[in-house]
Order: sequence, then C-alpha cells, then structure tokens
Amino acid sequence: MVRTLKVTSLIGMPVYTDEGNYYGDIEESIILNNKVFGWRVKSTKHSQLTKVLSGARGVTIPHQLVKSIGNIMIISRSALPSFDEAIEENA
Repeated sequence: MVRTLKVTSLIGMPVYTDEGNYYGDIEESIILNNKVFGWRVKSTKHSQLTKVLSGARGVTIPHQLVKSIGNIMIISRSALPSFDEAIEENA
C-alpha cells in the first residue's frame, strides 16, 4: 500500500544514509515544474555533515538520491561528501 505524505510534513524530518549515518534534518524542498527536484538538508550538531563540512550550514540533495521516505528519509551514501572533497573545497 502506498502512503502519501504532504511535502510540508517532511520539514524537520531526520535524514540518514543507507549505511545508517545521521546526515541532518530536512530544511526545505525544492520543487521544479510541479515535481520534487531536491531537498535542502541542514547540518545539525551531531550530523555527518558537520563532521565533513565543518563550516557549512547544509547541502542540497537531488531527489534521485532519496531511497525511502517514511518516519525518516534514507538517502544514498554517495550524497555524503568524502573527507578528500571537503579538504579541496576549503583550500
């Protein structure tokens, strides 16, 4: 059975990678031509984003990387920047 959710009900929902790492919380949705294009995820105190991108407030995740939405959102681990990419961006 398919359960439908309103996009506004997803604001504040925790986001995890498919490996089980806490990624952050949904801040807003990006809608283009009446379709969800992506998700703005804010980094929080204990999130994986804060560990990798210490100065960033959040990132935008393309909707194609979302694997599941229920009580939490599960995204592909490829959405998480690696430590090498974070070092290059800060240089």
